[in-house]
Amino acid sequence: MNIYFAGLGSMGLGMAASCVRAGLTVYGTDPNPDRVTALIAAGGQMLTADSPKANIIVCVVLNADQTRSALFGADGLAARLAPGGVIISCATVAPGFAREMEAQAQALGLHYLDAPISGGAAKAGLGTLSVMAAGSAAAFAAARPALDAMAETVFELGDHAGPGSAMKAVNQMLAGVHIATMAEAMTFGMTQGIAPETFLTVIRQCAGTSWMLENRAPHIVAGDYTPHSQINIWPKDLGIVLDIARDARFSAPITAAALQQYLAAAGMGLGHEDDAAVAKVYARNARLTLPGEGDA
Repeated sequence: MNIYFAGLGSMGLGMAASCVRAGLTVYGTDPNPDRVTALIAAGGQMLTADSPKANIIVCVVLNADQTRSALFGADGLAARLAPGGVIISCATVAPGFAREMEAQAQALGLHYLDAPISGGAAKAGLGTLSVMAAGSAAAFAAARPALDAMAETVFELGDHAGPGSAMKAVNQMLAGVHIATMAEAMTFGMTQGIAPETFLTVIRQCAGTSWMLENRAPHIVAGDYTPHSQINIWPKDLGIVLDIARDARFSAPITAAALQQYLAAAGMGLGHEDDAAVAKVYARNARLTLPGEGDA
């Protein structure tokens, strides 16, 4: 069972390592050679022109353009998939794009699973992701060895591509808003004399908490913005959400407001920091000093 990984970023590397631990033969490629070196250290192999054909391709790239290029571009990996093989596509994309990719795969006699993921880098490394998947019964069957290695929960949302990406858009709407709202609430508390560490201690035990708050607020308290999920993810993902909403003639004003905060953070040069750094937008506007920043 040979698996190709296209993309070994914070999610892809952990997912690939989980497949290695499950006894699958993993080959990976990434523009950053350090990520390939990390895969080799975890027991995987570099994907080369001499690598044997794959049974499964797991595509964990950034966006639709990268997905199309990685799978069906000039050096696209779909051409190296064994007959009856399956593509597991994990990027956040619009449902219409997922359907387009499924049709292109099927034209080549391949299966396609619309399979966005959730859980963050830590769960990717543990093999305990949640996967919002949609595709044919044959696609699910072909993908099962990788899904079993990478995920704790696989939601089977439909027999064709699209519903997986639609559900991921709903998830990203909530996640992006929750992070921005956490930052807003924490910095609002600071204006009232509530220290960030006190905010975290109290709110995580109260009704105002959320998974995103409990996961991201500690980054602010520690003053550590090492990227687990970058600010730059959110203009893309919330942009996709709002594009889908516009096509559905659905007003999403809270999502639009959150998007503006991430755009402001990117404009401040914070795009490659952890997405908890959106708190710096609020801190700057309110002339607050966040932990680890010293005296303003």
